[in-house]
Amino acid sequence: MQHQNLKAYFYLSVTALFWGGNSVAGKLAVGHVSPLYLTTLRWVVALLVILALMMPQVRRDWPVIRRHWLQLLGYGAIGFTMFNVLLYSALKYTTAINGVIEQACIPVLIFAFNFLLFRIRASAAQLVGFAVTLAGIAITVSHGTLSTLTSLTFNMGDGMILAACLVYAGYTVSLRWKPDLHWQSFIAVPAFGALLAALPLLAWEIAAGAAIPPDATGWAIIAFAAIFPSLFSQVLYVRGVEMIGPNRAGLFINAIPIFGTMLSVLLAGEDFHTYHFVALLFVIGGIAVAEWGRPSQPPAKVS
Repeated sequence: MQHQNLKAYFYLSVTALFWGGNSVAGKLAVGHVSPLYLTTLRWVVALLVILALMMPQVRRDWPVIRRHWLQLLGYGAIGFTMFNVLLYSALKYTTAINGVIEQACIPVLIFAFNFLLFRIRASAAQLVGFAVTLAGIAITVSHGTLSTLTSLTFNMGDGMILAACLVYAGYTVSLRWKPDLHWQSFIAVPAFGALLAALPLLAWEIAAGAAIPPDATGWAIIAFAAIFPSLFSQVLYVRGVEMIGPNRAGLFINAIPIFGTMLSVLLAGEDFHTYHFVALLFVIGGIAVAEWGRPSQPPAKVS
């Protein structure tokens, strides 16, 4: 069990790292590729990788896929595409600070959905751990001056981000119903669903005159987003949820802003401050507290 926990922690930490990198890539993409071009082409590239490497496993799992094809496409359309489209669109109307803070509500939404739907209770230590990680995020986005948080205003974009959080929390909880498939098949079919869902949105962006086709930098960002956040992270996140359950796995989402900050320092030339280090300690400490005080019974198997 301890070995399984360590593997899950590793998978979920790498997931948060890649998703943090996705946020940096989104910043670097401005002016090089528009959001819906990026969303669509990342899944085109991901599917090319899937066709090259995963089709033998998909063929072996085809009887199961045929029985659950609509559910699998829905996972991709909702968990892979809808979340990102809502998030990218919201940032036209609200600040990045608001966006980071509001995404921190995903773990508590997972707790709430699990309690309302399945009466799965979060332990007191898990709730304390969530609060500590949230404090770490607040330190990061406020640049160490928490009075900054009192001046935030909320608008339509904030509502869209909260909708995105509801979508991803729902996707996470719904993984308990996923068919019993090899991980390659489980990522392949939802990836196709993600592309199908993105195509009409790209058509709308083009018709609205807001589309920016990728240049050389844009294609590099698309390749990164396709391989790491789109493929590796989704696989590792699903495996992490399988191994330790959605309540515990969801808490690692709060590490995304911290990894995003670190990568911004390394890749985008932003400054590293003492409050970044303090925030990182809060996030790691909050996860540790939640894991130390997790419920004693094993999580329900995700299948």
